[in-house]
Amino acid sequence: MAAELTAHQLIAQHRPTLDQALEAIRTRAYWSPHPEHPKAYGENGSLGMAEGKAAFDALLGTRLDLGQPGTDDWVGGEVSPYGIELGVTYPHADIDTLLPAMRAGQRAWRDAGAEIRAVVCLEILKRISDRTHEFAHAVMHTSGQAFMMAFQAGGPHAQDRGLEAAAYAYVEQVRTPDTAEWSKPQGKRDPLALTKQFTPVPRGIALMIGCNTFPTWNGYPGLFASLATGNAVLVKPHPRAVLPLALTVQVAREVLAEAGFDPNLVALAAERPGEGIAKTLATRPEIRIVDYTGSTAFGDWLETNARQAQVYTEKAGVNTVIVESTADYKGMLSNLAFSLSLYSGQMCTTPQNLLIPREGISTDEGHKSYDEVTADLAKSVGGLLGDDARANALLGAIVNPDVKARLEAAAGLGEVALPSRRIDNPEFPGAVVRSPLIVKLDGARKYWENGGSGDDEAAYMSECFGPVSFAVAVDSAADAVELLRRTTRDKGAMTVGAYTTDEAFEREVQEACLEECAQLSLNLTGGVYVNQTAAFSDFHGSGGNGAANAALCDGAFVANRFRVIEVRREA
Repeated sequence: MAAELTAHQLIAQHRPTLDQALEAIRTRAYWSPHPEHPKAYGENGSLGMAEGKAAFDALLGTRLDLGQPGTDDWVGGEVSPYGIELGVTYPHADIDTLLPAMRAGQRAWRDAGAEIRAVVCLEILKRISDRTHEFAHAVMHTSGQAFMMAFQAGGPHAQDRGLEAAAYAYVEQVRTPDTAEWSKPQGKRDPLALTKQFTPVPRGIALMIGCNTFPTWNGYPGLFASLATGNAVLVKPHPRAVLPLALTVQVAREVLAEAGFDPNLVALAAERPGEGIAKTLATRPEIRIVDYTGSTAFGDWLETNARQAQVYTEKAGVNTVIVESTADYKGMLSNLAFSLSLYSGQMCTTPQNLLIPREGISTDEGHKSYDEVTADLAKSVGGLLGDDARANALLGAIVNPDVKARLEAAAGLGEVALPSRRIDNPEFPGAVVRSPLIVKLDGARKYWENGGSGDDEAAYMSECFGPVSFAVAVDSAADAVELLRRTTRDKGAMTVGAYTTDEAFEREVQEACLEECAQLSLNLTGGVYVNQTAAFSDFHGSGGNGAANAALCDGAFVANRFRVIEVRREA
């Protein structure tokens, strides 16, 4: 074990970073302490590219013993979407033993105060950052992300989101002073005088239910928001994406122990194949917070049944882009092509419905018909992915058989503007790699007015997670806004995009998104894409529509993870 970490050391090392994070969430300006480029690692204790790959390879086929109590079995079985068996086994917990052990350390963790909790979280993130290359391979081989995306999204971007959550947690906890002297005048009598003490008190044990596609990026906000507010955290990974979160738990336990706290404040709940322990855990009385990313069906179940807990969910939505007009036709097509292709569309922010007036749009290259826009977008995607090496670097691999099945079925929903093609990956022959599919559908009024429901509507009004998008012909731009409103209201949306040169129409789209609580990106034609959000500046989701009941990150995401308890004494 490394030398003990003192409070003074932790504050001296990490308080400047915490202060910078606090300033960043105040100004919403760009800032990140975690380098995005792979070559930035390899010095000052961090693992370089070769060392990180070697560290990952050394994990394969091993038992990851976390030293947590209640271990009654060893479980595993992850198979990479790239076709290799990881062979790592993890502790399976007797929950009746583990949960009491997790509660035992909460008093000391509560009494440490908001600043110490924050800097301990920052030390955990620093050690994870030093192993970014190792984590990148773990994310790649559990999610199917291509390496560079796994490196950036699973590494620095995930670490930024964890730090952001810790910073918001700190802000909300110190909003109320530790003590106050209270005096109420009584006229000629002596004033009433009290000394008041205020303590942020955690809710209890938090359960973080991980997802398959972004185990760290989606997992770190809830994990660090709960830990920084004084709660113990039980990490329940997706069965196909255990390794990145198991390594996270390992680092957290090491840091907590070295800082003088009970390592059981963070623990792993891996499961046997088919065991399905999330429902059992989520309804345990000891679990007082639940963070979840995944399907709408299970998210709705958690919100309904985990009644003893504060539940934060990111579920599914139908993301829409309205194409009304553009001053940069080629830039619009290029931007959309990249957005549809990145990670094979397996992002909760990927556009699905592209609403295009059937009479066409005005552009800097003249009028373009609906058919021309869809054909040109298909060509842009085809050009982007025409080289197989480039395609593999952007698409990654299909994460599971369900996505592949949806992709294949979607081709029968309408006229195919761009067929999906199979792409071989020479490095990983077992990878299932598919380019995006674009299907033309009709969004005519008859399908969505007066309660009607045609076949096309059934397709575009449901999420089709994966590399599938629908080019929906609408009667007018105004109809596009109405369909956007209804889709967002009924199905939710993580992102909305729009292209227009008309200021009045831009205001109309913006008003629709304000009323339906959807995050909007306008006229993106450069290197920023609708399916990307930046920590400390952008909000991921809004918490105001059906796609998610929380935003990553804002004050509401952290404030209800603790309560302030007051003790009054006569002065």
